[in-house]
Amino acid sequence: MVFLRAALIFILSAAAHGAERLSPPAGFMQPPEHKTAKAVNCPTAPAPFTGVLDFQSKYEGSDSARATLNPEADAAFRQQTKTITDMERFVSRQVTAWAQNGNPSNVACVVNALAGWASAGALTGDAKNHTGRSMRKWALATFSSAWLQLQYSPLHPLRAYPAQQANIERWLSTLGDLTVSEWHDLPLNKVNNHSYWAAWAIMATAVVTQRRDLFTDALDIYHTAMQQIDQAGFLPNELRRRQRAFSYHNYAIQPLVMIALFARANGVDPEAENHDALRRLGEQVIGGLTDAQPFAQKTGVTQDVSFLQHPTNLAWLEGWCQLYTCDDALRQRLAPLRPLQNTRLGGDLSHLMTATARQE
Repeated sequence: MVFLRAALIFILSAAAHGAERLSPPAGFMQPPEHKTAKAVNCPTAPAPFTGVLDFQSKYEGSDSARATLNPEADAAFRQQTKTITDMERFVSRQVTAWAQNGNPSNVACVVNALAGWASAGALTGDAKNHTGRSMRKWALATFSSAWLQLQYSPLHPLRAYPAQQANIERWLSTLGDLTVSEWHDLPLNKVNNHSYWAAWAIMATAVVTQRRDLFTDALDIYHTAMQQIDQAGFLPNELRRRQRAFSYHNYAIQPLVMIALFARANGVDPEAENHDALRRLGEQVIGGLTDAQPFAQKTGVTQDVSFLQHPTNLAWLEGWCQLYTCDDALRQRLAPLRPLQNTRLGGDLSHLMTATARQE
């Protein structure tokens, strides 16, 4: 009964704002830091990926924990998906450059590249396996979270490209529908970090396209995620990853923090979900940054913490510190790592979240 009541409150909170225009957090609506008109050469964009989304898993041959990396399969996966990941980096880098210098050449570069992919119907092919579906939603998360920064800038850089903008946003909307069809309403034992990343892609796309149905779909998955978090702040489906349980808890929370920020920006209280479950999860993960023993105790195996060597895996903490109060120890840990960037979360999170804090 308590579960149903909490869910109803969450849904009604979202519905109460249904007539209002969806908006991203303030950091996604800021002008560039500087302005320059000096022309820059646009690198050649990757060719649109129009094939079937059928890719090898990097964990091929692993047991049910899916925690043992297969080096040969990983190399094959990276080669098969290179065009898509290169396009993600291309778009994110151009938008980040524009956020720094306000150069219209960077905008033209992004618009022309994405318009080419949109016109070709890139990434709309059949997804033959889980890895194919994953690549689609990761790419959508990158493209929509980057596009928002152009779409909502007070300088309105997209006004010069009305036809291309409409084409791109129709395409992103189509990818949003495909992502919903692939990740919404999965059995609970199948809902894990992948679903959360899909929900983040859907949420960012909802704001790009002003589609309330996508916004609601994203919140549905977020609601399920919050109900999965136990009283100690663990995600049972991520604990199944054995030696990578801590790593996958860290991976799972990244899109959830972004969804919470976007929900809050649109009048939905993320803390209302399962007695502020996101805070419990975050505190457990943050504690693991200095001592992963609780994850080792829960799984019975020593944790692989090699992911901490890559600052992109900690970029979500910039968003976390806007949702909750971060102590001095965490702020000191983040300071030398800045700017913290994650292509699939919007790019330069240090830049985006500093502005969010300043304006909110």
